[in-house]
Amino acid sequence: MSIVQQYFLDTCRARRHGEPVPPAPGTHDVRVARAVRDHRKFRAVLAGRPARGRLRAAVLRRSRPSRPSWAAGSGRDEARCRAREARPRACDRIS
Repeated sequence: MSIVQQYFLDTCRARRHGEPVPPAPGTHDVRVARAVRDHRKFRAVLAGRPARGRLRAAVLRRSRPSRPSWAAGSGRDEARCRAREARPRACDRIS
């Protein structure tokens, strides 16, 4: 039996017994999703974790290629150090 069929049966039963009609399926979905999100944020704050950006951080962590520990200083960091060494220092400009 589908959700819609169950809803129609519940509606007919409620009308026969003079009870209020149940809400249609999907009526409160947005409200429930917001309540779940707010509860998860609340639990995160109580546990001492950041309440915002946890999902984005997890997705970014998974999407980035992992670098081996021996390659941690390679790439952009080395280029930045070389550029810093090539710049004249303040003490070099005075003399």
